[in-house]
Amino acid sequence: MTRALFGSALVAGWSVALLAAGQEARPAAPAAPAFAPAVVDAGQTLFAAQCGFCHGRDTSGGATGPDLTESALVASDAGGDRLGPVIRSGRPARGMPAFTLSDQDLAAVVAYVKTQKAKFDAQPGRRRRVTEEDLLSGGANADAGRTYFNGAGGCAACHSPTGDLAGLATRFRGLALMQQLLAPRRAAALPGAASSPARENPVRVTVTLPAGGTVTGGLAYRDEFTIAIMDANGWYRSWPIRQVKFAITDPLQGHVNLLSKYTETDLHNVYAYLLTLR
Repeated sequence: MTRALFGSALVAGWSVALLAAGQEARPAAPAAPAFAPAVVDAGQTLFAAQCGFCHGRDTSGGATGPDLTESALVASDAGGDRLGPVIRSGRPARGMPAFTLSDQDLAAVVAYVKTQKAKFDAQPGRRRRVTEEDLLSGGANADAGRTYFNGAGGCAACHSPTGDLAGLATRFRGLALMQQLLAPRRAAALPGAASSPARENPVRVTVTLPAGGTVTGGLAYRDEFTIAIMDANGWYRSWPIRQVKFAITDPLQGHVNLLSKYTETDLHNVYAYLLTLR
């Protein structure tokens, strides 16, 4: 098995293990909110027309929007006090536009969303989300995590708690933070941020040509026959692998290497340490 496949399999295995940790008996679902059926029906029509593409027609998630039946904001809403401002103001940084709705229409949408959440929560056997308590299980120790970060893990060679990781725990929590530890996402625009400038692939390739010159750029494509880059001028350039030599530098390779070394205790401890970076 290649290192990349092994790393992917290990990340997948950890995901399954973490999800399994959250499958103990689900607490009894709260009673469904009492909304008039006509109000809920009106809200369903409005939601499907204006929100369904992103959040799914049934609120359980769609093309770019999250599952609202699992939303902490929806769970904490009381009479539209949390949902209303978000719907009317939007979340531009996350690609959600503002919606102009009358008080009556807004109340109907809230009624539908809340009714759907209660409906989904009542479904027997529904898997709950992995909680922060799951990720801190086993006596997770932030001091031990700091020691691993600065020592055996080698994390401090590339990262600094007062530099690139400053405030990390204010941007990521739960599984999103664990993902940053196991396999950080490469730069990607947020949904709806089409106007954001294109970001260069951090994986760099230096190709040595048959005549002896070199060309460097971001990795654009690679298989057993072809290597391709996007050069500094934005040109896509490719070569048959048998005709050139090339070297790939991946700044995230250190994370891949650690996947085969982490113990469960290491992961929980480093996660606890990362939570202190606020």
